[in-house]
Amino acid sequence: MKRGATILFCALFAAPLTYAQRGMMQGPVGQPATTQADALKDVGFDQRLDETLPLDLPFRDEQGQTVTLRQYFGKRPAIIAPVYYECPMLCSQILNGLISGLKGVLLQPGKDFEVIVVSFDPRETPVQAAKRKDAAMGRFAKPGSETGFHFLTGDEESVRAVTAALGFRYTWDEDRQQFAHASGIVVATLEGKLSRYLYGVEYAPRDIRFALLEASENKIGSPIDKLLLFCYHYDPATGKYTTVALNILRLAATATLLALVSFLFIMFRRDRRARHALAGAPR
Repeated sequence: MKRGATILFCALFAAPLTYAQRGMMQGPVGQPATTQADALKDVGFDQRLDETLPLDLPFRDEQGQTVTLRQYFGKRPAIIAPVYYECPMLCSQILNGLISGLKGVLLQPGKDFEVIVVSFDPRETPVQAAKRKDAAMGRFAKPGSETGFHFLTGDEESVRAVTAALGFRYTWDEDRQQFAHASGIVVATLEGKLSRYLYGVEYAPRDIRFALLEASENKIGSPIDKLLLFCYHYDPATGKYTTVALNILRLAATATLLALVSFLFIMFRRDRRARHALAGAPR
């Protein structure tokens, strides 16, 4: 049992630092292990909390229009997903995991938040971006949400600036002609500051929702959401939200106290009315 738990933990921990294809971890026949280790040194996803994204560099959207990141900020928080569109496997898992998570968030893209998918391969084009967006929208299956999704490409300067700000490190594998890279998404505030990192290829709707609520500075979400946030804490080490036992106990104690006070108040009112009724009754 313990051995199985250990294996599962190791697998989850290693998930963010995986190659874009399973075979990449094995390496070609005769490739020294040190070569693979050296390549992995350049792969990672370092948290840059409170870092401001370069909002004014030019990109092209899936329609080929020149845009800047600033166009997507100012009113709503945003989710940023660094991928490349011709990735053979991992990037599809990232995007599919994001879409699956968003289905359960109960917030509306384009109204409550934006989704910005950025290709870190400067050779890719809006045609490839449009193809990926079409696939994502088909999977999301919520007509009218297309305006909240933006699939971008950019030149080397713009791509490097954004990935550096995100703390996203990747490297080109010349032997396999593909990128080795980490997996995850980042949530940014209305001002374009990095707020939360969610690692891996699966993102719980609860984690996405909480990250967006915090990044929005309580401008979206319900009072119940704000109450739930009191009971959960973002863990930067795991990129997930975990329960805070002390806060739950405090909330439970407060609820119990309020219930007790309400009960005593009601009983006092009833007793007072009963005394008045007895005093006014004919003798």
